[in-house]
Amino acid sequence: MAEIGKTFVVEKICPICEKKMRVVKTRSRIQVLSRDEDACTHYQDFNPYYYTVWVCENCGFAADENTFTTKIPDRHLNILRNILLTRDIKVPFAAERTIENAATSFRLALKYQDLIRGKASKKAKYAHQLAWIYREAGNKELETEYLQLAVEYYEQALATEHFPAEALTDNAVIYLIAAIYRRLGEEKKATPYLSKLISDQSIRSSEPRIYDKARDLWGDIRAARKKLGK
Repeated sequence: MAEIGKTFVVEKICPICEKKMRVVKTRSRIQVLSRDEDACTHYQDFNPYYYTVWVCENCGFAADENTFTTKIPDRHLNILRNILLTRDIKVPFAAERTIENAATSFRLALKYQDLIRGKASKKAKYAHQLAWIYREAGNKELETEYLQLAVEYYEQALATEHFPAEALTDNAVIYLIAAIYRRLGEEKKATPYLSKLISDQSIRSSEPRIYDKARDLWGDIRAARKKLGK
């Protein structure tokens, strides 16, 4: 195991090509500076989201750690192996990722999820975190593009999946949809989701953190409207 600042490199076995690969993991203690309303966390002099997606340097498979370390369904393995093992796809290993390295890893992960018709909640997570990377980089155009993609996937997930999934409850997904729409400047789309949360008193007791965040966001939207005279 090699250490590199706030990260360290370990070897794993790729579930697709079954060869040794190097991955970069981040240390647990990283100073948090702030959090945005859509759950994006800003850290001191470091962005751990750069390393969320692992990429096999041998075959190019890309996914989050959980996908690499749990059994992939055989039907998905067959699809991915038929594509990746029949082509000479190699992704250079980067112990210290640039924004380009990070963005490539997320785009690959999204591509492979499309190929296996993966869950919308997984695609939403990838698109959302890629938007966060572009946010920190100050690339508003690409941040907006991936926020729009993320909210589409979150809405699809809400309609087609059973929660909890991807560590999210259905109420957490409802809140994220509202928060993303707010960041996109589409408050009219955000308000029905927030209204659903704050009008349900059972959420206040079962998920008080979600309830409070929804109430705060609703208050921010109302204050902004009042300031604009709407």
